[in-house]
Amino acid sequence: MRLTTMTDYAVRLLIYVAQQPDRLCTIAEVAQAYSISEAYLMKITHQLSLCGWLETVRGKGGGMRLAAAPSAISLGAVVRSIEPDFHLVDCLAGGTACTLSGSCRLTGVMTGALQHLMQYFDRYTLADLLPPDARNPLPPRQPARRQVPIAPR
Repeated sequence: MRLTTMTDYAVRLLIYVAQQPDRLCTIAEVAQAYSISEAYLMKITHQLSLCGWLETVRGKGGGMRLAAAPSAISLGAVVRSIEPDFHLVDCLAGGTACTLSGSCRLTGVMTGALQHLMQYFDRYTLADLLPPDARNPLPPRQPARRQVPIAPR
């Protein structure tokens, strides 16, 4: 089995954007960073936005950002939302004539393998794919509070 290029680029796009939590990212900068066609990346961005993984801002100064925290974005859910089908072999697609119909156990094995693969993906979130320093960005600093000594009673 091989995931489509679209899924590969979609995950890369999410990783890139997740590493820039304090600003909007543009399609042009991501395309340049990964040497991906801007037109293809625009299609992927649109799909990720429709699925709720990215939030896009139009106009001058616009761009994209994650629509949820990296820890809330399941890798399995992203793969399912982008991949067009999960037919590891033609007979899983249905409607195909097979001379082994009724006596073949291959479809059960393939279906089980696919279930295990997706369960494995489900164990990971976008946060797991980020470098350690980008997983938990520091919260904004609060001004220091002046400590007032408490007088003994």
